[in-house]
Amino acid sequence: GKWKNKERVLIFSSRGINFRTRHLMQDLRTLMPHSKADTKMDRKDQLFVINEVCEMKNCNKCIFFEAKKKQDLYMWLSNTPQGPSAKFLVQNVHTLAELKMTGNCLRGSRPLLSFDPAFDKEPHYALLKELFIQIFSTPQYHPKSQPFVDHVFTFTITDERIWFRNYQIIEEDASLVEIGPRFVLNLIKIFQGSFGGPTLYENPHYQSPNMHRRMIRLSVAAKFREKQQVKEVQMIKKKESKVTVGEDPTEVVFETPAEEKPVEIQLVKPESKPIVKDKKKPRKIQRKKQKKLFRTE
Repeated sequence: GKWKNKERVLIFSSRGINFRTRHLMQDLRTLMPHSKADTKMDRKDQLFVINEVCEMKNCNKCIFFEAKKKQDLYMWLSNTPQGPSAKFLVQNVHTLAELKMTGNCLRGSRPLLSFDPAFDKEPHYALLKELFIQIFSTPQYHPKSQPFVDHVFTFTITDERIWFRNYQIIEEDASLVEIGPRFVLNLIKIFQGSFGGPTLYENPHYQSPNMHRRMIRLSVAAKFREKQQVKEVQMIKKKESKVTVGEDPTEVVFETPAEEKPVEIQLVKPESKPIVKDKKKPRKIQRKKQKKLFRTE
């Protein structure tokens, strides 16, 4: 057959990503034979430059990983250069090389795309579904692809997030075994243009990582402040003057004074005890001397 759908996806990242993000990016490149790679982009450059990079690489789709503060990872999915584009926060990343992923699939094989029914209920999810289909599906008769279908990409919506999983289809009983990678996408915004433009949708349930870390710090500080207040209350209670109760005259009624014993003064020095000598002592000394002589010999 002829290779008609010439979709090409550019997968690259900004500088400052960690090793896990680098492995995730490499896994996506191996799973998508229609992808291309490029060098890391400088942080100072504007995101609109990516459209020019895609044009030079002859790509009409882009997956861009953006790292911030060396701990937060953002993913851009874009249809260049017209748009639309979507920005996600990537969480819970697990790569192909981890031991839990026991499955395996043919390199360059075409995947099945499985979507949650919730993608058809909301308009912004329908737009994302079309974007996922165009980016992750391998074009038919692609030169680098294999004419086999042996794994499934699943996109599930749970807890206002999109969960990505990759499963192998076992031929014997058609059961599924997870291959990897796996990650969770938390939608932030959908833009009309490529890497910018008017905002089509903004997620009201999104909480930035900075705000999340701030809430954790505030909760820890509130617990510490509560403990300090409890300690201060305890110290105040201890310092408060205790109410002294007057003496009750009836308490002494049944007390009987003890008889006073006469004081005896001893004028004569007590006799010393006789010193009893140990008769066995010289024998012990003699034995010790014999042992010393025996040891020296």
